[in-house]
Amino acid sequence: MEKVENIICIKNINKKLNNKTVFKNFHIDFYKNQINCIVGKSGCGKSTLLNIISGVMENDTKNFQTIDNESISYIFQDDRLIDWLTVGENINLVVKKLYNKKKCDALCDKYLDLVGIKEYKDYYPQMLSGGLRQRVNIARAFIYPSKFIIMDEPFKSIDMINKEIIMNNFRKILEKEKRTVLFVTHDMDEALLLSDKIYVLGNSPVKIKKVFENKNITKDEIYKLI
Repeated sequence: MEKVENIICIKNINKKLNNKTVFKNFHIDFYKNQINCIVGKSGCGKSTLLNIISGVMENDTKNFQTIDNESISYIFQDDRLIDWLTVGENINLVVKKLYNKKKCDALCDKYLDLVGIKEYKDYYPQMLSGGLRQRVNIARAFIYPSKFIIMDEPFKSIDMINKEIIMNNFRKILEKEKRTVLFVTHDMDEALLLSDKIYVLGNSPVKIKKVFENKNITKDEIYKLI
């Protein structure tokens, strides 16, 4: 049984959208310093869950327990880059108040290497493909020294070869940096390659159907519950 100090408790999530109750008194426990993956049918509430946990979307009730949003890096489905800043400037923007320029540049290079696009540091976002822009988005989330990284389908615009390289590098960084990741995906290959725990959500209002340890499970076992 997991020790309490290894658990992050999210409690009392309540949300109605367009008069539909998406979450009602919903509780979920995530595991610290692990990659917690959330899967389920399209529209079941996965992205809404991330948005409420992070504070991007307001919970409907006040007795809500979540994580400190100052400790979060969020990788959105859209990259939200600033077009008039270079790739390097976009990444350094989130840490320029924390470090001097020399350290910012060194960290920027480190995380651009992580996602395989160091040579694009002086490019502007409009010069890049959607997949390259999303890799900048991932590097920008990692450079900020947050305790939590929240990712909403972060790899969907990246081709399979580069996706696997990034995910393998991602794991190596997390082994050293010990961050907690909450990760939504529709891609079961991504879930199985990257995650430590896999949460299957469903029903209306949302329930947790099952939590899998990512050990010797198959895509079919997960799909049967979705």
